[in-house]
Amino acid sequence: CRVHLTKDPDGRAVMGNSSGGSAALIMAWYRTDLYQRVLTTSATFVNQQWPFDPKTPGGAWDFHENLIPNSPRKPLRIFLAVGDRDNFNPNVMRDGMHDWVEANHRMAKVLKAKGYDYQYLFCQNSGHSVRNARAQFLPHALEWVWHGYPSGK
Repeated sequence: CRVHLTKDPDGRAVMGNSSGGSAALIMAWYRTDLYQRVLTTSATFVNQQWPFDPKTPGGAWDFHENLIPNSPRKPLRIFLAVGDRDNFNPNVMRDGMHDWVEANHRMAKVLKAKGYDYQYLFCQNSGHSVRNARAQFLPHALEWVWHGYPSGK
């Protein structure tokens, strides 16, 4: 098996689940010179940051609340998937920023409003990490994320 690596950021993707999903978006958001394709499942686009950073007081919630709406569009292609029974933790803080389903809905909405190339999959009867649905959609998600990238590059 021969693996060909590239320095072309359009030929690099980041993928993550849960906190890894928000980390994947953070990597691509701040380093579009390295990554331009993102695949997330049950991404933690909620306020889970520690230690506190005054630049993003809402943690990853700030991506759909402030950063994406108030920034120029970036060259990113983003796939999001979340289950309708994903995490909701109302007792950690009563700040309204701890609902994974709502956070992913908001992320899809802001990506659409900004004209991003994105796809949002809302999986019914599926919990955190969309375990029971992942095998069904992951092949499509990977094909979608890589759509438009020449296979011979």
